[in-house]
Parts: sequence; structure tokens; C-alpha cells
Amino acid sequence: MPKQNPLSDSGKMDIQQWMRICQAYHSQLTSGSAGLVGNMAILPIRSQYRGPAPKTTDENDIIDEALYYFKANVFFRTYEIKCANKNQGIQDMKTLAISKFDIPGEAGFPLNPVYAKPSSLSEAETMRAYLTQLRQECGQRLCDKVFDGETGKPSKWWLCFAKRKFMDKSLSGFGHAYQ
Repeated sequence: MPKQNPLSDSGKMDIQQWMRICQAYHSQLTSGSAGLVGNMAILPIRSQYRGPAPKTTDENDIIDEALYYFKANVFFRTYEIKCANKNQGIQDMKTLAISKFDIPGEAGFPLNPVYAKPSSLSEAETMRAYLTQLRQECGQRLCDKVFDGETGKPSKWWLCFAKRKFMDKSLSGFGHAYQ
């Protein structure tokens, strides 16, 4: 039986179609229970930031796993690195993390087909707080990986992925207009 063409008439691939046909990396973090907000899991993380995520002392958490698989799964096409050193990168990531952003159910959220809209205002506030906490911690850890600890210069092995998109979607960021 021939494979179905996952592209629509416009030549664009639907997110759900892409998720069904592409190889996926499965999380090693399968034990324990996670709270839910909408259909988003509130997973425990090692964090220096306050938020609704439970604290964990495990060596690896969901942020470590996401960064580990970043190069294999996520390729940005239009993100331009404008930081010359780690300190500026950390400051930019902190500013990005606390800036206003859309959550599932809002018009500007790029992955609305994947996540359910929060059912109440308190659930929306919890989701926004959780995503803010993840953004803060992820930004800190990403800067630790991207910038060399000794020289403070960006790693060419991370920057080579700076001009790609994820699932043909632009996930807008600090000071940049995508698409």
C-alpha cells in the first residue's frame, strides 16, 4: 500500500500529520504522577525560580531532556543570535521569559491544535505561571550550553541550528519577528 501524502493542497504539512509520521524520541521520565492544566502536564523540575512546578532532586528533568533532544527534533530557520556573550544572553533570556506570551487557546499560541485551552481563569493563571517558570529555567540552562564556560563565546555547534523552524512553525521570541 503506498504511503499517503502528508502535504495538503497548499504544500504545507499539518502538525498532527507530522507528529504521526516522524520519528519521535520518547521521554525517559515516565514514573510518578503529574498534575494537569488543560491537557498540559505540570512536571517536576530542578528550578531556582518560583512557580507551580513541583521541585525534584533528580539528576535529569524534563528541561534537561528537552535540551538534550533539541538538536535532533527542533531546527529553527529564522532565529538570529544577537548576544555577544553569556551575560547578555542570560539577561535576554530572563527578559524573554517574563515577557507577555500567549498560552493555549489564545490566538497567537503557535501550537493550539496540540494543547487544550484552560477551562477556567485560575487554570489559565497556573498554566501561565508554569510556562513562565519553564521559560526562566530553560533560558538559564540553554545559555549554559550555548556559551562556552571559559571564553564566554557562543558554541558553533549550537549556533548552526539558529536559522531553522520547528514543524514549519515560527515560535516567536524576544525582539524578533518571524515568518
